[in-house]
Amino acid sequence: MTDLPHSVHELTPSDLQTHLDDFCRILMDSVEDGAAISFMTTLTKAEAESFWLKDVKPSVERGERRLFGAFVEERLVGTVQLIVGMPPNQPHRAEISKMIVHPDGRRRGLGKALMTAALDTAKGVGKSLVTLDTRTGDVSERLYRSVGFEQAGVIPDYALDPDGKARHATTYMYRHL
Repeated sequence: MTDLPHSVHELTPSDLQTHLDDFCRILMDSVEDGAAISFMTTLTKAEAESFWLKDVKPSVERGERRLFGAFVEERLVGTVQLIVGMPPNQPHRAEISKMIVHPDGRRRGLGKALMTAALDTAKGVGKSLVTLDTRTGDVSERLYRSVGFEQAGVIPDYALDPDGKARHATTYMYRHL
């Protein structure tokens, strides 16, 4: 597949509100498509809105989390979060969270662009280590390796698949900046 013409921006809490329907659509459609991002396929629009507005938005407002969006023709089609508010003994570390590209936009360069923006920001705020976890064997592992992440370890039976039928392992990864 060819890359989609796109732009990636760091988003503000008001941007989250402005694009809330797209954030919910990306999350819900991705979970329905099998993405292992902490939610089950029974995810409702109200639950998706609650996640974005009650979990993510306050954390962005406090500066603990940086939120990025990938846009194609001015429509939000992907997002990633960089958690920069870490415990006192980890001021050098950040964490990637909820790397999500809508199923229609996957394998088109959006994930790599989002990860690059997050990693550049992490470096820009003085972080020297970035960590993440992902479902073992997931296609996302290839993306993370392509931007320099290395495997730290695997935990078996870590979480349920979105359909609730099986448990999957998770792979922890890291990257030095």
